[in-house]
Amino acid sequence: MLRRLLLLAALLLAVVGSAQAAPDAALVLQLASDDSDARVEAIGKLAEAGDPRAVAILEALANDALYAVTDADGKVQRVFIVADDKYADAVTGEAVSPAPDNAEALSINNRLRGELDAGLALLKLGSTDRAVRIAAARALQGSENLAILPALQKATEAEKDDDIKALLIAAEAALEIKSDDPAVRAAAAKKLALADSTEVRQLLAGLLEKSGDSYAEPDASVRAAAEAALGEINGRLRKYEMLANLFSGISLGSILLLAALGLAITYGLMGIINMAHGELLMIGAYCTYVVQGLFRAYAPGAFDWYVVAALPVAFLVTAAVGMVLERTVIRWLYGRPLETLLTTWGISLLLIQGCRTIFGAQNVEVENPSWMSGGIALAGGLVIPFNRIVIVLFSFAVLFAVWLLIARTRLGLFVRAVTQNRKMASCCGVPTARIDMLTFGLGAGVAGLGGVALSQIGNVGPDLGRSYIVDSFMVVVFGGVGQLAGTVIAALGLGSLSKFLEPWTGAVLAKIAVLVFIILFIQKRPQGLFAVKGRSVEA
Repeated sequence: MLRRLLLLAALLLAVVGSAQAAPDAALVLQLASDDSDARVEAIGKLAEAGDPRAVAILEALANDALYAVTDADGKVQRVFIVADDKYADAVTGEAVSPAPDNAEALSINNRLRGELDAGLALLKLGSTDRAVRIAAARALQGSENLAILPALQKATEAEKDDDIKALLIAAEAALEIKSDDPAVRAAAAKKLALADSTEVRQLLAGLLEKSGDSYAEPDASVRAAAEAALGEINGRLRKYEMLANLFSGISLGSILLLAALGLAITYGLMGIINMAHGELLMIGAYCTYVVQGLFRAYAPGAFDWYVVAALPVAFLVTAAVGMVLERTVIRWLYGRPLETLLTTWGISLLLIQGCRTIFGAQNVEVENPSWMSGGIALAGGLVIPFNRIVIVLFSFAVLFAVWLLIARTRLGLFVRAVTQNRKMASCCGVPTARIDMLTFGLGAGVAGLGGVALSQIGNVGPDLGRSYIVDSFMVVVFGGVGQLAGTVIAALGLGSLSKFLEPWTGAVLAKIAVLVFIILFIQKRPQGLFAVKGRSVEA
């Protein structure tokens, strides 16, 4: 249907434009030539002319709606634009009736299709819509048609937008680099130093390729200009890559922070080695999946906000699971760390199998809402995804909320009192058993929030928690047991360190290097970055 509308629009443009000066008839006939070079030349000259009907003709050729009639000798006599079996003369725009019997559709190859895209893009550079001009300027980057160079130079001079002008200069230089004049090629190479695209880097690198004793670019001055331009581009891209690695490190650190924050609370307060903490993340992620399904079925118009609705659901469900576990199992194991480790490991297996029974063994997909899709494009094809940006902001919002709860509420006062000296807090009337239950529920709820965040960057499955439990313990131990500040610094530090090591060592060796670093650090400083202070500790 869309294709028909485009063809009808092309036909309408051809008819409306009949009152204007017709495009060069020889160029239109040349589009039906058997010579690909001649057809490319015709496309470039029609695009350069800027005739409104040239748009209709090139659109028709791109959509296989341009037909030609040839005589007995194979010479092209007439070219038509066809839409819904209606013929219009491509040159004059006049309707043709009856339709010719021997008209044949003009076929195009990949090369011609690329030149058509470039020609149409050149015609769209006159648009008043900035987005249309940007898309057109980018489409011109890969053109090899020297015939469009004069028109491109005019468009570059007329363009007022700096960003679009930079794209046009790069497209212009990519064409000039094919000139026969070494001075023009050298000047073009200097212009290309302002571009950051992969295509430009490949073009410059191709000039420096050597086969035997000869270079792809025979002129030494052009090679020197290309080498200097390539070095300038690579230096600039290294800065962008460092920025992207820094963001990736902060992003990974924020995910580790969400995964470890709840563990830092429970482990720091009660000394419980909770091997089921990763499965609490998994439950939070599955809560997001369920809420997504409910919104899709009952509130499709508000689907983009299902993530917001999933936050309280995940927190309450995982907090409830945590409090039930603390009341029924963990409360009997205080002071017995080995038994706690084995018991919570068994609980993790039960939770994993329970999710497999309910949701199946296969991963389930959780879709990003529209406002979390896409990203910010940097130079060199680097992209900062919106979902990662949201997760970073969300993790710090959760951290701030936990800090307010611990530092500014009555529950937080009791938690700090029990952490520093449980027996003295009990003697002062603090209900330590109830505080244990609420604190474990708080830690589990924060893990559920982490599960919501994790669902936005990957698939959700029964084994989701296993990927983060070891990293969570590393963050807590490295930062200092029970210390929020240490947890934050450890999470962000380890995440950034991993991302900066990965380009040199790979993901697996980077993780091993981080683990070795933590082991060596703990050997020198067993209490972690920040030590717990209190009378019971000092005693």
